Amino acid sequence: MGLEGALMGRDLAVDLGTANTLVYVRGRGVVVDEPSVVAVDQHSGNAIAIGERAKDMLGRTPEDVVAVRPLSQGVIADFEAAEDMLRHFVARAQPRRALAKPRLVVCVPSGITGVERRAVEDAGYAAGARRVFLIEEPMAAAIGAGLPVYEAAGSMVVDVGGGTTEVAVVSLGGVVVSMSARVGGDAMDDALVQHMKKHYSLLLGERTAERVKVTIGSAYPAADEPDAEIRGRDLVSGLPRTVVVSAEEIREALDEPVTAIVDAVRSTLDRTPPELAGDVMDRGIVLTGGGAMLRGLDQRLHHETRMPVRTAPDPLRCVALGAGRCVEEFADLQPLLMNRPRR
Repeated sequence: MGLEGALMGRDLAVDLGTANTLVYVRGRGVVVDEPSVVAVDQHSGNAIAIGERAKDMLGRTPEDVVAVRPLSQGVIADFEAAEDMLRHFVARAQPRRALAKPRLVVCVPSGITGVERRAVEDAGYAAGARRVFLIEEPMAAAIGAGLPVYEAAGSMVVDVGGGTTEVAVVSLGGVVVSMSARVGGDAMDDALVQHMKKHYSLLLGERTAERVKVTIGSAYPAADEPDAEIRGRDLVSGLPRTVVVSAEEIREALDEPVTAIVDAVRSTLDRTPPELAGDVMDRGIVLTGGGAMLRGLDQRLHHETRMPVRTAPDPLRCVALGAGRCVEEFADLQPLLMNRPRR
């Protein structure tokens, strides 16, 4: 990077996710990929840790420190913590001696309200951006997955994030039909916690539930499924206890959120114009987002919709890479961005 590039600062794209935040720097790619968690000192209100360090504190903090997730179901729930987190990640991605403020492209759910949009824009300006542009998550995911978004043909993308599942059919550079279901990886973790509480009187921590989902969670039956030992706190005795559960039982526990994702896909297909539905039948459905890595989700969707289903090559980074393409090819892709002049 020359001196001019260092002093000017670079345009950034941010995938502000419920579970993880990724920052893409023009010309450098994804430079920040950390959990969307902030640890706050309750006496002073100051953030004492952000990202990976703060996530390690979840469920382990003393009384005067609380680890919070600033985003809930894809939108900002705690504005101050979100602002601290965004400022921290933007500062990490920027060169120390940059003079000019960067342009910022931020991904937002397609069902976002005007108030929620303004909260994201305000957080972006507070983090030091000179202009903030928003892009709908399914559009960013489609670009990141390499789908031909500008062609006169429909492409369907299902982005299963931590807080929301975004389903959209894109064609001619726009979202034709979309649906934002407030269900994702977090709802799956919660379903596991509730199942273990109800059937085993065992209380699981958030991180344990996530680990169980990743290791043996599935959406469709497979051969040779393993059992798993799950450790939690016995709600009757209050002591630690370990139970063994089968993959089939975990699949049943996850069924409600998985069914909600399937229903969102079917509902979007119902509203898709016939010509575009034919295109989707030919090209298939593309899965992106961390939730797309749930074993058997592609098979379950294929079974329920009879459409070909494939998972994008880098599902976790798809949205960030798509938004990154917008900052790399700003002039060409600007029509895809939502932008309001700053008042």
